[in-house]
Amino acid sequence: MRWSVALHVTGLILVCVGLCMFVPLACGWYYDDSSVAPLFLSLCVTVLTGFFLMFQFRRPGPMVINHREGMVIVSLGWAACGFFGALPFALGDFPSFTDAYFESVSGFTTTGASILTNIEALPKGLLLWRSLTHWLGGMGIIVMTIAILPFLGVGGMQLYKAEVPGPVADKLQPRIKDTAMSLWKVYVLLTAAQVVLLLFGGMDLFESVCHAFGTMATGGFSTRNASVAAYGSAYIDYVISFFMLAASLNFALHFQLFRGRPMVLWRDPEFRFFGIFTAVLTLVVVLSIRFTNYPSWADAARYGVFQVASIISTTGFATADYELWGPLPQGILLLCMFVGGCAGSTAGGIKGMRVMLLFKHAYRELFRMVHPRAVLPIKFGPKLVKEEVLASIWGFFVLFIALFVLSSLALAAMGVDVLTSFAAVVACIGNVGPGLGEVGPVDNYARIPAMGKWVLIFCMLLGRLEIYTVLVLFVPEFWRK
Repeated sequence: MRWSVALHVTGLILVCVGLCMFVPLACGWYYDDSSVAPLFLSLCVTVLTGFFLMFQFRRPGPMVINHREGMVIVSLGWAACGFFGALPFALGDFPSFTDAYFESVSGFTTTGASILTNIEALPKGLLLWRSLTHWLGGMGIIVMTIAILPFLGVGGMQLYKAEVPGPVADKLQPRIKDTAMSLWKVYVLLTAAQVVLLLFGGMDLFESVCHAFGTMATGGFSTRNASVAAYGSAYIDYVISFFMLAASLNFALHFQLFRGRPMVLWRDPEFRFFGIFTAVLTLVVVLSIRFTNYPSWADAARYGVFQVASIISTTGFATADYELWGPLPQGILLLCMFVGGCAGSTAGGIKGMRVMLLFKHAYRELFRMVHPRAVLPIKFGPKLVKEEVLASIWGFFVLFIALFVLSSLALAAMGVDVLTSFAAVVACIGNVGPGLGEVGPVDNYARIPAMGKWVLIFCMLLGRLEIYTVLVLFVPEFWRK
């Protein structure tokens, strides 16, 4: 393990993050608000620290990063981005550094869990930085770094594999730098399209940009205390619903669509599963709330579609207090928190591909009970799934459930009620944001104890980096030669 390589690349990442602070700094300067000083100081500290690490630990010759170093760099990079990304909040009168770090990690991991009780009191510069952490973390800080720093060379693939969410990391182009750049082009184009559509809906440019950042990253930070409900617009609800679902699809499919291959969506088995699964759950929720909460089908469809799209995409925006809905729609939304979006998307959760293959594997075991000698290979579309991939998925699922249970019990041991403990953990490890109980859609995480927030910070990082990348660092064999 070459720590000099890890620290050098971490320095590169911090320089990129620090330079991104110019955008909210310019915004704060334009609106002449109190965010200018915190952002300027944070920018200087972040960039200078990054340059120090870059030059202190630089190595001659091409940089080749092995598998272990890739995992260390990704985990260290995300933790460092959370720390330095918290500086504008900490210097901007957040209650404590724990709260600032929680908000920053929640942003970069696209979780959207907030400790703020009055969001609208925050200066616009900090609100934009808060949303920008979503957008940077959505496609991935590491992927961004690979896209703009081609001299990472072959080691870039190790970083890409360790960071990109999903069971597999597909290369869209022969070179990993070109793959990262292609993903970012799609990401920027979809974000720009949403900004334009939200402007047509009556949002100003600042709020359109912030909500587009939160939507395409499936993050959920809003500029309003009441989230998207503050606008009271069916048009805005449906625009954001569409882009939340688009962001929860594999971005490789978007890339193929932009290259003129419209049938690629229906040919993808994960898309079919995700589409049918989401449609059925949405229909059940709409039917349920129509007769208990809303006087018209139009309202039931509007709020039901938005909330299912928000939760299954793990975005976390809210237009209604779904805790006032009945047990069935609440249970469905809780299920959506576990499942999440598709592999290769900005969404969190277990992912549709894993859920599909888990069910296929379970069915194969049942089939073998009837036909013990049968050979029944598992396919994902026309492709055979290797047994090692299935083993990895089962391992992920077991770790996900184990961490969910242990973290929930840890919160309960701190005095948090059981419903809130379970909902907060699944909302953080699934990168959803709002949960149930004291962390519901009209509440926040301010009342979670300080130690509980650190547990949830760890859960957010685990969820964003797909568990294995972080937990493998705690395996003793990882550090042995």
